[in-house]
Amino acid sequence: MFSTKWQTSPRTYGIRIERDVAIPVREGVTLDSDIFRPDAEGKFPALLAVHAYSKAAQSEELMPIGFSYARGFMETGDFNFYVRRGYALLIVNITGTHKSGGIFGNIDPQSIQDVYEAVEWAARQPWCDGNVGMTGVSHFSRVSKRVAALNPPHLRAIFSPYGWTDMYRDLYYHGGIFNHGFMSHWVKANGPHFRTKNTLKEKWGDAEYAQAVEAALSDPEISSVPYLVDALRHPDVGANSMLVDLIVNNLCNEFYKERSVNFENCKIPAYFGGDWGIYGLHLPGDIRAIEKWKGPKKLSVGPPVYLDRPLYQYAYESLRWFDHWLKGIDTGIAGEPPLQLFIVGANEWKPAEEWPLPETKWTPFYLHADGLLSEHEFWPNDASSTYEDSPRQHGAIEFKTPPIVENTEICGPIVLNLYGSTTAREILWFVSLWHYDEEGRSTLLTRGWLRGSQRTLDPAATTPWQPVHLHSAREPLEPNRIYEFNIEIRPYGILLKAGERIGIKIKSADNDVPGNYLELVGIGHVSSGSASQITVHHNADCPSHLLLPITKGNRIGTFISGGKLPPVQRP
Repeated sequence: MFSTKWQTSPRTYGIRIERDVAIPVREGVTLDSDIFRPDAEGKFPALLAVHAYSKAAQSEELMPIGFSYARGFMETGDFNFYVRRGYALLIVNITGTHKSGGIFGNIDPQSIQDVYEAVEWAARQPWCDGNVGMTGVSHFSRVSKRVAALNPPHLRAIFSPYGWTDMYRDLYYHGGIFNHGFMSHWVKANGPHFRTKNTLKEKWGDAEYAQAVEAALSDPEISSVPYLVDALRHPDVGANSMLVDLIVNNLCNEFYKERSVNFENCKIPAYFGGDWGIYGLHLPGDIRAIEKWKGPKKLSVGPPVYLDRPLYQYAYESLRWFDHWLKGIDTGIAGEPPLQLFIVGANEWKPAEEWPLPETKWTPFYLHADGLLSEHEFWPNDASSTYEDSPRQHGAIEFKTPPIVENTEICGPIVLNLYGSTTAREILWFVSLWHYDEEGRSTLLTRGWLRGSQRTLDPAATTPWQPVHLHSAREPLEPNRIYEFNIEIRPYGILLKAGERIGIKIKSADNDVPGNYLELVGIGHVSSGSASQITVHHNADCPSHLLLPITKGNRIGTFISGGKLPPVQRP
């Protein structure tokens, strides 16, 4: 790939393959790897792709298909592409998985340190020129971000899109609500290939551990999910201890913090990214990374379609990144805007210099009676909207804008500042953002969540457009008292065309039928075990509103009339 002003490594080399190479990382522990490198004399940069899945499957040469759970773990990238262009690619099983030694600790600090040692081992090999990168998406990405935060001496760059950075907020506890669906599938599919150990029981002791398990079993939210009950009753069977770790650690404590990215000293060049549809897993982590990473960085957020599997997309973009940082080739990538954002509806890319976009006008759209969503201030008849929630029936309320008159671009963080009350002592807020075309057909865009008892904000991290909750304690609600809830809705980028609408749905469960695999990733949370009436208050004293990041258009604002002139009334 080349232009008139820059180039990338040419397709030159044959391929030499070494299977089942043991990489020593500490006394008694090796990591199993397959090494693919150029079939030529000389030294080459090395790329590490580290994961917990089938190592052999990562190099299967199959025609890619759309993302599904069947091949979702094939996330390395095509070894042929990199090796033929002068790189060694090492596909490595992380600690405690498949043939790698040690205990799998769900990317605990020890396993990350082991990968650090594998990076340095690769740099010392006679076929390596001392320059090492890390690549791959999802599990590979979250490993490489964690390793890069340790700044190994020979790690020059990572290509690390699609990888969460905060284990609690991004994946397992959306808004403080336990997301068991994804983990349940993940443990079932991969647990048989892990060597796990009940380290939490060892740390807490039998009595404290048993007490925590009993407390979880008595929680109606947990006890209504048979799979979770079975794991709690048999914590030492298979990989159940991993699931129990998550259930009993239901607040954002040290367990999650030591498995999340520490941004304090991240200096290594990093390329982040994702797509608008992966809001339930990776997108917020990569957005956080582009804001907090201290080294050179880029971000690409694509259309809401996860990458095909086996992974091959972004191959040239990653090559330009690695050629620049590992080979010193002018690939032109350093002179391009650091952010590339795909705008749905316009179906084209928007370059940007920073996140959030400097041209953003955060515009409040107020919730009104009869399901109206508008910038208009409240009328005297605005009061509240109520729905019922119970294990048997999950009600909902919806609010929509009038038809848009002028093409309007929305791109960035989204917040629902909501005033609500309940007859119970807890509320689970599930908010979804929807697009409606001119015929009224609806498309789910993104979601937000918040446990009412974990509404306390972190004042040091929160901004008007990005609420960050501490999730350090539960403060039960007083029945029928009105509280303000600041609900993060995961970011999105869309061009609303004239005649279209945007709206929100508010409920207390995510029992929706998913339309595709990305929607499936975003659901699967616990719900309340008791019945309640929930009221959303929207009036002058309780100004519930959706804060939208308008980046183009909506200069005049929406029209309650939808921009339709009434017919002339003849006398």
